Amino acid sequence: MKFKDIMQDIQKEKEELREMFGIHFERQYNIPPLAARILGVLIIDSCKAGITFEDLVERMGASKSSVSTSVNLLLKMGKIQYYTLAGDRKKYFRPSPLSERLASYIKMIEHEKLIIERMLAYREKTASCDAELCNLENTKAYKEHVLEVEKLLLKTISRFKEIEKNRDQFNNHNQNNS
Repeated sequence: MKFKDIMQDIQKEKEELREMFGIHFERQYNIPPLAARILGVLIIDSCKAGITFEDLVERMGASKSSVSTSVNLLLKMGKIQYYTLAGDRKKYFRPSPLSERLASYIKMIEHEKLIIERMLAYREKTASCDAELCNLENTKAYKEHVLEVEKLLLKTISRFKEIEKNRDQFNNHNQNNS
């Protein structure tokens, strides 16, 4: 296979991956298609360095105002962040660390646990028929599930933080030796 063909295949795969991310984030976070695709672009393309606003406008083929609105939404949601370089007025955007993006799920689980506890307390006081007793048992089983998910998610976030810390130390070491 020729180098040109390999590069075309890689570009096609990258575009398909961006679109997959876009559709996923659009559904998962209930955000507009442009914001979802910007997040996908940042995840795929900003590993080495962030992407400027101007680059996002060009890559997305959208108006500055549309990209700005989407970027501000993603910043507000904590899905992306930016950094600046000394002497450079541009902002460089990148996805927030995965550990931070997953932290929102912990908040959701905390809220869900409160609801489950209230439901259990209520159903334990009021269960008077087979259907309500079944609901009580289902709620207990669901609570166990939520606690297991929380435990696994906290373990995963801890692992991501460790990986991100090692990456940051490596990057700082390389910058200091440049």
